[in-house]
Amino acid sequence: MPTTKAQKAVMLEEVKEKMSSAQVTILADFRGVPVAKITDLRARMRKAGSEMKVAKNTIAGIAAKEIGIEGLDPYLEGPTVFAFGIEDPVSPAKILSDFAKEIKQGVEIKAGILEGKVIDANGVKALADLPSREVLLAKVLGGMQAPMYGFAGVLAANLRNLVYVVDQVRQQKEAQA
Repeated sequence: MPTTKAQKAVMLEEVKEKMSSAQVTILADFRGVPVAKITDLRARMRKAGSEMKVAKNTIAGIAAKEIGIEGLDPYLEGPTVFAFGIEDPVSPAKILSDFAKEIKQGVEIKAGILEGKVIDANGVKALADLPSREVLLAKVLGGMQAPMYGFAGVLAANLRNLVYVVDQVRQQKEAQA
């Protein structure tokens, strides 16, 4: 269905706003994937605070250039779905990667935009392999707590050694008496 210039302008502004506000934008090809599966994928994305959108490649290319992203043109071939990671840069990459493994065919991750830089499919896969935000926070917290536990253990060991020495002195005094 043909689109008017006004509709294209609205679409361009929407794509520019999404690309500039998202922490990560992932480009993927979904040829031959049933609509029900894509609907399920959209629901997973929404649940993770991400969003999916289909946009014309020319409009996406113009939007990318207008917000200062270079090098996206080679990936704008054929049907392209854009996944925008609004809250977390890792979750849309994980969701798309898991979805591609489930479907096994018809899904191809083309590239991504992370912090204004274009990354290839391998970069997106590496991003998907990162632990989630919660796991990273737990590791940081564990790293912060470890020295405190060690310090408490050292203090307890000194007190324990003092008690052993006092007990040994007591035993010696009893043995002499």
